[in-house]
Amino acid sequence: MQFVACTYEDHASAILEILNEAIVHSTALYDYHPRPAESMAGWFEAKRKGNFPVIGAVNADGQLMGFATYGTFRPFPAYKYTVEHSVYIHTEHRGKGLGMALMMQLIAMAKQQDLHVMVGCIDLSNQGSIQLHEKLGFHLAGSIKQAAYKFDRWLDFGFFQLTLETPTNPVDG
Repeated sequence: MQFVACTYEDHASAILEILNEAIVHSTALYDYHPRPAESMAGWFEAKRKGNFPVIGAVNADGQLMGFATYGTFRPFPAYKYTVEHSVYIHTEHRGKGLGMALMMQLIAMAKQQDLHVMVGCIDLSNQGSIQLHEKLGFHLAGSIKQAAYKFDRWLDFGFFQLTLETPTNPVDG
């Protein structure tokens, strides 16, 4: 396995496949319908404009096994040191430690970019993701009950937070 910087040209269709599987079969994403292929151009452009990484785990055959990224937490200037992240693993590669490996890479990149807080919004029934985040030092910062409705039931989510020691000299404005 190797880590790569994902690109639209090389990874958009594989990322879309992973996301759409999560939309259709899980509460990891609170979307109802699979995303169309054309949505990926805007997704990658937003990552590029925000200088946000998209890290992929690729096997020896070049197959994307999973990815992790972060982006804007809230669109107000004072949140500039906080990002919301996500990590998704292809169904055939879950339970092999890829989520942990990708998240460790993502946390290192957040520190390099002088970020201070990483937030993951996790469905509270997703015990695998919660356990992964807790192993990495994230803690439940708050939850919202019945925030979404999918699969004929109300869904609760939690904000899981990791506070980094960076930046050493934060500035206003």
